[in-house]
Amino acid sequence: MKRLLLATLFGVIFGLLCYTMASSGGNKIPFFLALNIILGRTLIGFGIGISRFKMKHWALHGVVMGFVFSLPMGFGALLAPENPEFSKEMMFASTIVMGMIYGVLIELCTSVVLKERQ
Repeated sequence: MKRLLLATLFGVIFGLLCYTMASSGGNKIPFFLALNIILGRTLIGFGIGISRFKMKHWALHGVVMGFVFSLPMGFGALLAPENPEFSKEMMFASTIVMGMIYGVLIELCTSVVLKERQ
């Protein structure tokens, strides 16, 4: 239970960090998109917390869980309006890659720093 709570909390923290970075470009982020960003990263943390998949290394677990839980957000990014600076395909790819990075960071904080093993 402790691992679940900690991983979810780290998901919230990294969701807020992701939102902060996304809104730092000067563009206003709509409320529901901000909520989607924060809850998407929180879901990665929750998934890591409840997962019982045994993998060879904690980082691999973070990458896989980050990938799986970022897919819905990535496909949602394909529905965004056209932007000459950032294509829909680039938004899809960056959402997935950043989800994998956040998955590793959540797993690092949970499993390595706080030593909460699966």
